[in-house]
Amino acid sequence: MPERQSPIRVLYVDDDVPLVRYIQKALSRRGFDVAHAATREEAEVQITAGGFDVVALDHYLADGTGLDLLTALATQGDGPAVVYVTGSADTKVAVAALKAGAADFVPKTVDDDFPVLLESALLQAVEQSRLRAQKEAAEREVRLARDRAELLLGEVNHRVANSLSLVGSIVGLQSKSVTSAEARTVLAEAQARIFAVSLVHKHLYNTGDVRFVDLRDYLSALLSHLQTSMQADGFGAKLTHDIQAVRLRTDASISLGIIVAEWVTNAFKYAYPSGGGEVRVKLVQVDDQFVELTVADDGVGCEQVAQDKGTGLGTRIVSATAQSLRATTEYLDVHAGTVARVRFPLVLE
Repeated sequence: MPERQSPIRVLYVDDDVPLVRYIQKALSRRGFDVAHAATREEAEVQITAGGFDVVALDHYLADGTGLDLLTALATQGDGPAVVYVTGSADTKVAVAALKAGAADFVPKTVDDDFPVLLESALLQAVEQSRLRAQKEAAEREVRLARDRAELLLGEVNHRVANSLSLVGSIVGLQSKSVTSAEARTVLAEAQARIFAVSLVHKHLYNTGDVRFVDLRDYLSALLSHLQTSMQADGFGAKLTHDIQAVRLRTDASISLGIIVAEWVTNAFKYAYPSGGGEVRVKLVQVDDQFVELTVADDGVGCEQVAQDKGTGLGTRIVSATAQSLRATTEYLDVHAGTVARVRFPLVLE
């Protein structure tokens, strides 16, 4: 134990006054400052007043037992360490004292070893108390640092979400000012991708968990926005979804959102050239390792969509994004319509 600049202050609680005087002299020679309390009530008053590093507590007192004092001290919270002292040969007393919060136990004897054993127990109790206080202080610092970091990350996500929303709004305004239908389509697609990313950051800000995203909340909000936007642009399909509650890592959630935005907007634009229909989005966790998402429609089918689509940029974006997810994608022609499916691992290393 590091050398102290001031003596260790001990409160010796015992109604055996001659023994206390003997212990006071023995410990004073070893650098301790020993005060005395003869009763439980007197001890409580002195401990409450503070200033003691450790308490040596006898079992038998005039107004009860040391166990009663230990119980009372436990309700007060932070206080000095307690070394339990008694001449009782019953080991149950020692066990009860340790369970009640005593740091150590020393049997009271009449030989010269007693002050030595007591000194050792007192020193160890003080050192344990010091280490515990340092540990608690360090843990408080860690909690404060974590809280500050979480607050900062929340603010960062809030600002990123706002900045991306601003960029998306600018792209939307730009799309209204161009005369080319193809340019408007490209800008609208870019706006949907920007929104998919910004929504993740908004989700992180609202939930406070920057590591994972709840896909049910995130995709439901994204799909609601996509449906509103596409219907406002004159596409009459109806969007339904069935999203399981799956938590996915943040960066993977962004990638998945981009894929969903691409497939859903394509289904709205190309699946039903003659009018309204239904676009269905489903996400399920197929087992402990994999998640599967499908976007299905009852429209004209993959081959016709491929002929109608423009630059192919969206397909390249989906392909590149799927690689970051370590996912497999496929497009299925069914008896009526198309099913786009992506399957990816739940845990990405």
